[in-house]
Amino acid sequence: MNLPADAVTALETFQAAAGWEQRARLLMQWGERLPALSAEDMCEANRVHGCESQVWLVGQLRDGRWQFNANSDARLIRGLVALLLARVNGLSVAELQQVDLPDWFNQLGLGRQLSQSRSNGLNAVLKRMTELAG
Repeated sequence: MNLPADAVTALETFQAAAGWEQRARLLMQWGERLPALSAEDMCEANRVHGCESQVWLVGQLRDGRWQFNANSDARLIRGLVALLLARVNGLSVAELQQVDLPDWFNQLGLGRQLSQSRSNGLNAVLKRMTELAG
C-alpha cells in the first residue's frame, strides 16, 4: 500500500532516531505540530470515547480522500495522534479500513512504548475515523 508523504517522512525520521529518548523527543515535536482545533470543534460530539485522555477528532472528505484533524489534552497522546494522522490523511475509505495500527507503530519503533490503554485509545481514534468515513 502506498504511504502518504507525511507517513514516509515520519518513518524516515523515527527509523533514523538513535534510541527511545530521541524518539520520545520526536514524538513531542510531532504533537506540537498538530494544528489547533477551534473551540467549536473541541465539543462533546467530536470527542473520541475509549481514550483515557481527552481526544477530539474532526474529518472531512476532499476529492474522495479523507483529511482528519485531531487534538488531545495529553502531550504524549498528541504525538501519537499526530503520527496516526500522518498515516491516514489522504486515504480513501477502503485504504483507511486496511490501516494496521500495531504494525504502523512498530515500524516507527514505538510499538513497545504503547501501553494497553494507549493502544486501546488509538484504536478508538482509528475506529472513529472509519465511522466518520463510513
